[in-house]
Amino acid sequence: QVQLVESGGGWVQAGGSLTLSCTASGSIVSGNAIAWYRQLPGKQREFVARVARDGSALLPDSVRDRFDASRDNAKEVVFLQMTSLKPEDTAVYYCNIPSPTNWGRALAPWGQGTQVTVSS
Repeated sequence: QVQLVESGGGWVQAGGSLTLSCTASGSIVSGNAIAWYRQLPGKQREFVARVARDGSALLPDSVRDRFDASRDNAKEVVFLQMTSLKPEDTAVYYCNIPSPTNWGRALAPWGQGTQVTVSS
C-alpha cells in the first residue's frame, strides 16, 4: 500500500520560514507527480502545490509568492518551501499523489501530515 510521510513542520513566528519534506517507500515519489495539501482548523483540505516528475511546480495564487515546491528524485523526496509565513498558514500539511484530472483530489491514503503553526 502506498504510504507517504510528511515531516518538517513546527512552530514559527510570522514572517518565518519552514521547509516540509515528503517521502515514501520505493519509487513512489520519483514515479509520480506529488502534490501538497493543507487543512486549516475547521476547514476542508485544500490544494497548495503540485510538483511534476520533472520538477516543475505549480502553485495557486494564494501562496505562489511565498511558497515553492521542488523534488529530489534521487533521494525520493519532495519539498515544500514556505517563506513569509502568516498565522493563516497554520494547518496540517499533507502530501499525496494528485489525480491527473483534478489536482484537488488525491489518490493515495492520507498520511498523518505535519503540523505547521505560525504565531503572530
